[in-house]
Amino acid sequence: QVQLVESGGGLVQAGGSLRLSCAASGRTFSDYAMGWFRQAPGKEREIVAAISGSGAVMSYSDSLKGRFTISRDNAKNTVYLQMNSLEPEDTAVYYCAADTTFKVASNRWGYWGQGTQVTVSS
Repeated sequence: QVQLVESGGGLVQAGGSLRLSCAASGRTFSDYAMGWFRQAPGKEREIVAAISGSGAVMSYSDSLKGRFTISRDNAKNTVYLQMNSLEPEDTAVYYCAADTTFKVASNRWGYWGQGTQVTVSS
């Protein structure tokens, strides 16, 4: 069992930045790929970024235009999402997820956090 707790969400003006964190516990962190997803009101949950267990491989949604960066610190059992040049369209609940398989074409990840709200004002 893996427990995930997100933090760092909040209200920010367009053009601003936020860094989300997700602290994991319960199993060997480096055994798990980690992903960030988001879900806006009335929309399906979508993957934002994913990173392999070692941190060597990363994948991003094409729609982000290079504004977000995923990283992880296996010594701290934490994955991060640095979000820059935020736009109102980025407003959503952001979730972190863990799975033993690195998969970017599926939302079927094994473990999920409770989510953190990100609101970008125009």
